[in-house]
Amino acid sequence: MSAGLVEVHGVHKSYGTLEVLAGIDLVVQPGEVTVVIGPSGSGKSTLLRVINHLERVDRGFVAVGGEVVGYERRGDTLRELREKDVLRQRTQIGFVFQSFNLFPHLTVLENVVEAPVHAQGRPRREVEAEARVLLERVGLSDKADARPRQLSGGQQQRVAIARALATRPEVLLFDEPTSALDPELVGEVLDVIRDLAHSGTTLVVVTHEMGFARELADTVVFMDGGRIVEQGTPAQVLDHPQHARTRAFLDKVL
Repeated sequence: MSAGLVEVHGVHKSYGTLEVLAGIDLVVQPGEVTVVIGPSGSGKSTLLRVINHLERVDRGFVAVGGEVVGYERRGDTLRELREKDVLRQRTQIGFVFQSFNLFPHLTVLENVVEAPVHAQGRPRREVEAEARVLLERVGLSDKADARPRQLSGGQQQRVAIARALATRPEVLLFDEPTSALDPELVGEVLDVIRDLAHSGTTLVVVTHEMGFARELADTVVFMDGGRIVEQGTPAQVLDHPQHARTRAFLDKVL
């Protein structure tokens, strides 16, 4: 498998008796944008969290760039990796959360520098130079010394994107990156994601922004009840859905 390729194979995940993922199979090609849509509770966020190994799978496996995430193969079995090895893997799978999750006691620059220096062991001077370039890329070069509390929600989310990019990940995961923002701030975050999509970054985006899905997705995945009900191009899924459940959902959101 080539760098950036994400493979989710037969993944099941339950919390007690509640099955949240019920046998997910999904392949994300390198450089493509996959947008995941569906009602609340359909398993979208859990899917992202198992790709990043923030949640352990019950069955199946996830691989990114040819490497099984969270486990190592021992013959025909998978053995869970040590925490430090999982942390190393996570640096290759960037995650942008709905609620920013910035460190409030660190400056913007320090937030971006933290993971490359401490998780990847890269030289601070080199990382700081790259971090300043990333902050310029997301339009925040003048905010390097600010604290998160001094920023708007849109600015904090753009810092979170720069932080995710700082580890040079193979894929970026976005969990409803605009849902916590005031409506007038949504556009500035989508502009940054749009730039990433056009630059060939592999993206998996959970979102309710159907206009964004229509414009930028290579593949739209509709989930319901912990399953992938339908997937295809935006034209196929959004304009000509084949499944009644997909049609019922889109009738409410489009």
